[in-house]
Amino acid sequence: MSHDAGPSTADAAIYLDHNATTPIAPEVLEAMRPYLQDRFGNPSSAHRYGAVAHRAVEDARAQVAALLGCEHDGIVFTASGSESDNLAIKGVALGLLGEGDHIITSTIEHPAVLGACRYLERRLGYRLTILPVDGFGMVDPEDVRRAMEPGTVLVSVMHANNEVGTIEPIADIAGVAREYRIACHTDAAQSVGKVPVDVDELDVDLLTVTGHKLYAPKGIGALYVRPGTRLDSLIHGAGHEHGLRAGTENVPYIVGLGAACALAAERLRAGAPEQVRRLRDRLHAALRSTAPGLALNGHPQKRLPNTLNVSFPDQDGESLLARTPSVAAATGSACHSGRTEPSSVLTAMGFDAQRALGAVRLSLGYDTTAADVDMAATALLASSSTALASP
Repeated sequence: MSHDAGPSTADAAIYLDHNATTPIAPEVLEAMRPYLQDRFGNPSSAHRYGAVAHRAVEDARAQVAALLGCEHDGIVFTASGSESDNLAIKGVALGLLGEGDHIITSTIEHPAVLGACRYLERRLGYRLTILPVDGFGMVDPEDVRRAMEPGTVLVSVMHANNEVGTIEPIADIAGVAREYRIACHTDAAQSVGKVPVDVDELDVDLLTVTGHKLYAPKGIGALYVRPGTRLDSLIHGAGHEHGLRAGTENVPYIVGLGAACALAAERLRAGAPEQVRRLRDRLHAALRSTAPGLALNGHPQKRLPNTLNVSFPDQDGESLLARTPSVAAATGSACHSGRTEPSSVLTAMGFDAQRALGAVRLSLGYDTTAADVDMAATALLASSSTALASP
């Protein structure tokens, strides 16, 4: 039985889909390796094998905490960002069961957030206020204030949007929640490692981290929980992770997440995001100079330094990428029964179907080079020109 080994060095596409997932950094893989082999102990065991594993978990917890500017005991390890979102949203709802039944979120949230909220609405009768966004994809903190009710138990708004990169005014939103003594959660899966993320500066009570968005493996995440936040567990058993997430810890992947957070801290200190921003803007300039009418989607300044979402005029983004196999990128469109639906994020931003369907998201990484962006621009423009020239 043969298995696809993936693209060879010769035919590999230029990878511009880092918002979907990142490769595991070599430093992260090296940190994980011993815990996949000799250091295999259960962190709950009393003998030395267990002690080695337990120490590794706690060291990783400290590394994650250092990146987020919090105490190490505020970090709960999970299996994914989606689990972290669910633990935050359902955990608060269950922890405050009978004390309120209203949640505020936004229309551009990740499906894990909206799905958890919809579940509570459907199964437990929670009421949802789903806030709109402006043409840049930004939530207005005053809309949060206007949505507050006596029964509100949680505000959940993402830190940065995965499609257009817009960075939300989370500190202002959390400030409103704080005035009303309401817990505030933010999904920071896309922002951690790309921009500074400090839980005290953001003033949030709960914050989601996803490993595979910052050069750690898939299958590991974390949730920051501010001390005093009332939160019920979703997975029951022994008292792992401060009693909030039962199950023997996934030591190799936890070590990987810790190493990735330490690496992210180094890159932030060294100014690496600014280098990525310059490459992103170089790519944008190259596309804009040859594609008249190219439209930028997202905030021109307040967005992730690696994210470029643009709509090609009179083009279908999915078709454009299909004609450009040398570039690995994405659109926010969804295909249902053979029919392509425009991105719900771009639709929420007020764009018509043509602009939304013409969108392409190009998300750079720390390994992206100037040659990569130049070749990607050339390939995309050639595909675009070919399509426009076709009868």
